[in-house]
Parts: sequence; structure tokens; C-alpha cells
Amino acid sequence: MKFLIRSFFKTLRVVLGPVMLLKERLTRPAGLVRALAAQDLIDKQCESLVLYHYKTCPFCMKVRQEMRRLSLPIQRIDAQPEGRDREALRQGGGLAKVPCLKITDAAGSSQWLYDSDKIVAYLRGRFSGNSVAA
Repeated sequence: MKFLIRSFFKTLRVVLGPVMLLKERLTRPAGLVRALAAQDLIDKQCESLVLYHYKTCPFCMKVRQEMRRLSLPIQRIDAQPEGRDREALRQGGGLAKVPCLKITDAAGSSQWLYDSDKIVAYLRGRFSGNSVAA
């Protein structure tokens, strides 16, 4: 029975995945336009951020759309396949759950933020205002 359930959901993912990715591409928001100096500062701050995601996860798509809207060049790592990236997520954050934003401070310590709503709120709070936190 477990095999049938897994097979059903795998087939569903294979069929719906491309449709979801197409929808994400077609509904891509326009990026926020900033002055060159301000965008350079944002780009520098985004170097300390990494998003662990799955390509066809709707919650991950929500975060990626917000990253596009805010013009944030955050590194993205696909943690869906088993491997070192998924293991890094599991060891660092404690869970193999996505989306997860890894936030590294200047001292090198990392905070792992799970949940798409919390990640979007963090990104908006840090990057959408006129002033950008350092």
C-alpha cells in the first residue's frame, strides 16, 4: 500500500510540476528598481543568505516570487534530491524541510528560518523599505 501511495504522489509531481513551473514563469513579478548604489548594497547583503528549496514546492515558489519582486540575488540550493545539500540543511537547520532561509551574520554564525510566511516577512522587513539594514 505504501508503494502505491508513493507512486501516486510521484506521478502527480511529474505531471503537475512542469505546469507549476510554467505558472511561476508566466506570473513573474517585475523587480523593484533601485539606484545602482542601493542595489549594490543589497547585492552585498544577499551574499550572507541562502535559500534551500524544492523547484516545484508551492511554498518555495511563493518565496522565490518575493525574491524577484524585491530584486534579491539570493543563492538558491535545490535540496530535494538526497545528497550533501539536503544533509547540510538537515544538519544546520535540524530539519529537511523547505523553504528554509539560512542567514549568516558577520561573525559567521547561522540562523535557519523555516516557513514561507516568516521568510517573506523577513525579506520584506529587511529589504523593502527605503532604508536597508546593514
